[in-house]
Amino acid sequence: MAITAAQVKELRDLTGAGMMDCKKALTATDGDVKKAIDWLRENGLAKAAKKEGRIAAEGLAKILIEGNRAVMVEINSETDFVAKNDQFLALLDETARTLLASDAKTVEEALALSCGEGTLNDAFVNAVATIGEKITLRRFVNIDKNDDEIFGSYTHQGGRITAVTVVKGTQDGQVAKNMAMQVASMNPTYVSRKDMPQDVVEHERSVQEGVVANDPNLASKPDKVKAGIVEGRLSKLLQDMCLVDQEFFLDTDQKCGQYLKSNNAEVLRFEKYTVGEGIEKKEENFAAEVAAMAK
Repeated sequence: MAITAAQVKELRDLTGAGMMDCKKALTATDGDVKKAIDWLRENGLAKAAKKEGRIAAEGLAKILIEGNRAVMVEINSETDFVAKNDQFLALLDETARTLLASDAKTVEEALALSCGEGTLNDAFVNAVATIGEKITLRRFVNIDKNDDEIFGSYTHQGGRITAVTVVKGTQDGQVAKNMAMQVASMNPTYVSRKDMPQDVVEHERSVQEGVVANDPNLASKPDKVKAGIVEGRLSKLLQDMCLVDQEFFLDTDQKCGQYLKSNNAEVLRFEKYTVGEGIEKKEENFAAEVAAMAK
């Protein structure tokens, strides 16, 4: 019997299996969706659906640069061990290459892109089915530059931390790389104060005002003194958030801004990924698990 696109979509939504695998399953079972689900399970192709509730907070990030474009992508897995798997690394490479040549803006758009296995989504589903862990495309960013600008990139711990900079005013790749290493190690939020939204400044000021107001050691200080303490703390805090105001990690006697100026360079933009940041990892309680099994 003829298999319709609607049937394929339904089975794919139910199992997370690849489109072609769903079509094969439906063909083999004369279009019976329930039997097709069993067919996929029996052939090890419906595993992806079982992984959806798991937490994937490990993995790797990768930077790929060609000409005036760079891409940085993060793919998560459940365990660090799987992130060293050859198939996982191949998926990371294929994803980076596919994204570098695309104009995708969202993860959904990225997963719909064509690649060697159909779509990127098919590649991820097939990887999950083969490897046996939840594997997800978490995020990516495409970065473009002009001909008179250069990229700097740095990868730490094989892809646990990655950073890219766009630098203007010099063609010295080491300067751009040093700034990428600065970003990776010192974690600035903005290039300089001029890039910092005013609401961020006001928020940090209000936080410091609250800290000073609640400090019993400052209770007897005049308001003018307290205001000065607030501004001093705020200034230090904002400096730490700005790349050009940070101490240069290779020479702490100078700021990054001074280092850049001495090389006639300017950082226009930077991006940094730390794998798994912001993902709440599941805390395993072995004693509770054993107790639950004993009931």
